[in-house]
Parts: sequence; structure tokens; C-alpha cells
Amino acid sequence: MNSQTFLRMRFACKLTFAILGALVLGFYLQLETPRWSAMTAAIVAAGPALVAGGEPFAGAIRHRGMLRVIGTFVGSIAAVAIIVATARAPAVMLLLCCLWAGFCTWWSTLVRVENSYALGLAGYTALIIVVLASSSLREAPQFAVERCSEIVLGICSAIVADLLFSPRSIKGDIDRAVTRLLLDQWALMKLCLHQAEKADIDRAWNGLVKSTTAINAMRGSLMMESSRWQRVNRRLKALHSMSLSLITQACETYLIMQTTPELVPVEIKRLFDEPVADLHDVRKKMKQLRQIVATLRSDDIALPLYSWIGSGTRALLMITGIHTNSSISSIESNVLNTEVVIRPASAERHHAMINGLRTFVSSAIGCLLWLWTGWTSGPGCIVIIAVITSLAMRTPNPRMMAIDFMVGMMAAIPVGSLFYMVIMPWTQQSLFLLCLSLGIFIFIIGIEVQKRRLGVLGLLVGSINVLVLSNPMSFNVTTFLDNVTGQAIGCGIAVVVLALIRDKSRDRTGRTLLNRFVSSAVSALTTKAYRRRENHLPALYHQLNQLLVMFPNDIGKYRLALQLIIAHQRLKLAEIPVNEELSAFHKQIRYTADRVVSARREGKRAYYYQRLLTEMAEYQQKLVAYQAPLKVTEPVRRLCDLLHNYQRAFLE
Repeated sequence: MNSQTFLRMRFACKLTFAILGALVLGFYLQLETPRWSAMTAAIVAAGPALVAGGEPFAGAIRHRGMLRVIGTFVGSIAAVAIIVATARAPAVMLLLCCLWAGFCTWWSTLVRVENSYALGLAGYTALIIVVLASSSLREAPQFAVERCSEIVLGICSAIVADLLFSPRSIKGDIDRAVTRLLLDQWALMKLCLHQAEKADIDRAWNGLVKSTTAINAMRGSLMMESSRWQRVNRRLKALHSMSLSLITQACETYLIMQTTPELVPVEIKRLFDEPVADLHDVRKKMKQLRQIVATLRSDDIALPLYSWIGSGTRALLMITGIHTNSSISSIESNVLNTEVVIRPASAERHHAMINGLRTFVSSAIGCLLWLWTGWTSGPGCIVIIAVITSLAMRTPNPRMMAIDFMVGMMAAIPVGSLFYMVIMPWTQQSLFLLCLSLGIFIFIIGIEVQKRRLGVLGLLVGSINVLVLSNPMSFNVTTFLDNVTGQAIGCGIAVVVLALIRDKSRDRTGRTLLNRFVSSAVSALTTKAYRRRENHLPALYHQLNQLLVMFPNDIGKYRLALQLIIAHQRLKLAEIPVNEELSAFHKQIRYTADRVVSARREGKRAYYYQRLLTEMAEYQQKLVAYQAPLKVTEPVRRLCDLLHNYQRAFLE
């Protein structure tokens, strides 16, 4: 048995223990609906495994569980507030619940991905409580408390299962990833110095951006694992910024090699020709690079190459601390406290509005269908609609996620029928036999969910949902078929709404991202010390990663965005003359660039863009008048040419 098979079987055991533990405890505590505890344990444990494509790292289940607790409590409070305010108007009450679900989905699209799960839960939890408690609204507070108790029980069961079955630490993966990261940085600079083919440089650059982003994501998982990794977390955060700086400086060196290759000393090029096998070799080469640079004048070497050597040296210092988790030295402390990282603002406002509209419309259609027909399974149909639309909206492809759920829910019909009509009556009210039969099914699902099979997670959740587990169990086939039909129709309504309300915000979001690159490049024109300490690179590369996801085949957008990132970094390091008139003009240019980003009408956007071009041309003249050095005027000129040559890409 290889290690991958062992890890998959271990997680399958973990998932089985979590779900069955929640179910048994639910029966023992005589909860009203113990299946909610089992469903919670299934979603909390299996969700991260589906995303990761394998056993999730330690802490991921705990983090998802805490988000679910927060979302459930917020949703329960919202549900009670809506019932108290509109108990005498059922239609208005349901409308407010649909609006609340749409609002939470809209908000979840704008926040960080790892925190959006709580908002999605808050949205549909309120709808679930109001719909299921509609027959007796006076008992709604009690129902909300029971709902929270069931959720907490399921989450505790999942966390205990994670702790019992040897949680998988991410620290080893981080150590290997940061070592590989610096080797790849060395390889990228080698390609840039030797003027390799653009396709090879694009491939190396793209891989480095992805690996840097992945390491930063691992940082979050490491902190979920244990608080003893605080020092490693600080170093990883700094290494993330340094890696982005190294990528930017290498690409700028490639551009400089095309115009002024004499600024790259021959000794340095020869050093990069020598083979590098491991991190120890990189340390030796970096030491030799520093020795070569120490013998040169500042005008004899390209500034990006000089900065790359400094950033690489600091990155080596951070990697050593990451491997050892040792105390932070005074030298490291100075490196860690040099810059203030700026978080990116969301560029998906229109996309968020569409997501919120989809959730509201689909939930409202389910409520109208229920009110119009009086269908006994209407509440179940509404719950499925809310769950699918709330959770699918934050994924890159909501429609495919909804189809995945629908396939799983449809497959749950024959599987649930087999359990309900054959296997469960055969157990004859024996809890042991029930757990044995369900355990075999869950174990198989636990293996398949790690392979990202289509519809597997929906099959697990849908099967538990249609088996209305109670003690003692009653087998009413009509009620079962009614519930199954409601689940299937709810999936169908969600998919149809997602297909009809199309999201055409991709081009608009792409243009907004490009304009934000322009605004960030212009924002580097400042003489204020506190503004020059701001590190925009993580935000810029986060937006660049969004472009990569939205336009996977448009290499022109990547190169344009990368040139703007290079311009931002170059202007940030430029020694702009300190002058009150220039400082006032910097503020005016930044204001105009921000108006280009925020303008909603094309005419207004074009007006501010032309105004920005005019102000940049005037700024160039002011720099000449104040006798600014070439290291300042040259990057400003390149930025002006870039804005002039690609204005159609920024406006259309």
C-alpha cells in the first residue's frame, strides 16, 4: 500500500467516524433532527477534502467548523429578528428572508474567499429556520437554539475525528515549497539574463506566481494548525512579498537587457551559467554575487539586478528561519518591519451584485411555488435552492458547481431509496446495523471525494438529507418520495436561474483590474515617507492572479499588467525630488487615476483617462524643470508611453 492510498483510507475513516459520531450523539441526546448534525459533519469534513483533492491539512476542518458556527449563529439571530418583525405577514417574512440570503451572497463575494463561507451560511440558515418553523412561529426561537445545537454537535464530531486520526501537518510541505521557490527564482533570473524565448520566460514566471500564491495560502493553513508557528507565519508573510519583488525585478532585468545590456556585468552572467542543484548552491552563488557587486559602482549595474540580489539575500534569511522556527533575530526584525502590506480591494462589485440577485430570485421562486401550491415538501425545496445558490456563488464557475450538486442530488434518489426501502427496514431499529450500513457507504464516498468525482459531495449530503432519520424510524414511502421530489426540483430551479441570469461582468471586471494597475503605478509617484513604505505588490499580484483565472488565454493582458507592476516598483524606488509643487501635483495625478477606476460611464472614464495622459505629460516637463535624474525621468517616460499606447485596452 503506497502513501497516497493510506492517506485516502485514513481520511475515509475520519469522515465515517465524524458522521456516525454526530448521528449517534444526536440520537443519544434525543435531538429533534439528528440528520442535521450528520449533514454538518459531512459538509465540514468532506468540503475541504474536495477542494484540496486529498486529505485536508490539520486545522482546515477546525477553521471551516468555526466559520459554520459563526454563520449559523448570525443566521439564527437574523431569522428570529425577521420573525418578530413580520410574524403577521408571512409573504413579507419570506421576502425578507430571500433578501437577506441575497445580501449575504453579495457580501460573501466581496470578502476574502476563506471567510466567505460564514456569510453564505448566515444567508441560508435564516431562510431554513423561517421556512421550517413557519407552521409554529412561536417555537421559532426554540427551533433556532436546536438548530445551533445540532450544528455545534456536528462540528465537534468532525474536529474530534480530525484529532483522533492523525491530522496531516503542512509544515513539511512548506519547507519543501520555500526551498523550491528560491531555486525557481534563480532559474527565472537566468532565463532573463540570457534573453530566453518569451514563451519560456512566461512559463517560468507563471509557475513562480502560482507557487508564491500557494505558499501564502499554506501560511493560513499553518496558523490554523497551531499557535506555535507564529514566527514561521511572520517569515512566510515577508517571504511572500520578497518573492513577488524577485519576480518583478527579474522581469525588469529582462527588459533592461534588451536596451542597455552593458548594465549587466559579464562576471554576473558567467556566475548564472554555472549549475545550481540545491539551496546550499544558491547560498554560495548569492555570496559570490554580493562580492562582485561590492567591487562595482552603482552606475555600473542595473538597479533591478542590484535589488534582486538584495531581495534574494533577505529571502535566504527568511527561509532559514522558516525551516528552524528559531527566535527572530534583530536583523530579521528589521527586515520584517520595513514595509506595510496593503490589502487589495475587490474588483468584483458587479459580479457580486449578479450573485446576490441569483440567490434572491431562486429563493423567491421557491417560496412563491410553496405559497401557491401548499406543497408539503416546499420547505425542503427552498432549503436546497438556498444551499446551492449560496455556496456555489463563491466558486470560479457557479453554474458548474450547481450542476455538480444536481448530479449528486439526482444520484441520491436511487441510493436513498435503497437505504430507505431495503437496508434500513432490514436493520430492524438496530443502531449498530444502521451505523454499519451507513459507514460502508460513507467510507466509499470518503475515498471518491478526494478524487474530485462529479457529484460525490452532493450524493453524500443528498442521501443523508432524504433519509429523515428519527428514533423510532417510520417508513412512509409517500413522504420519502415527496422529499426526494422536492430536493430534485430545488436543484433544477437553482440551475435554471443560474443559466437564465447570466454573469456578463467578466470584461468589466478585467477592465477594472487593468485600471487599478494604472492607479497603483501612478500612486508610486510620491515623496511622502509613509506612502513609500506601503507594499502594494501582494495586492497587485492578487489582481494579476484574478486576470489569469478570468482570461486564461490572453497573454497580452498578463504582459501589460506585469509592465504596470514593474513601473510601480521602479517608481517606488526612484528618488523623486522633494518639492511642494511636485507633491501637490502627485496628489492631483492620483485623484485623476482613481476617477478612471471608479467611473461607471464610458464617456466619463475616457475623459478622466485623457486628463491623466495630459497631467502625466505635464509632470514630465516639471521633472525636467527641477533637474530630476535619469533614474526618475526614464521610468516616468516609459509609464507615459505605456498609458498612451495601450489606452484602448484600459478603456474598452
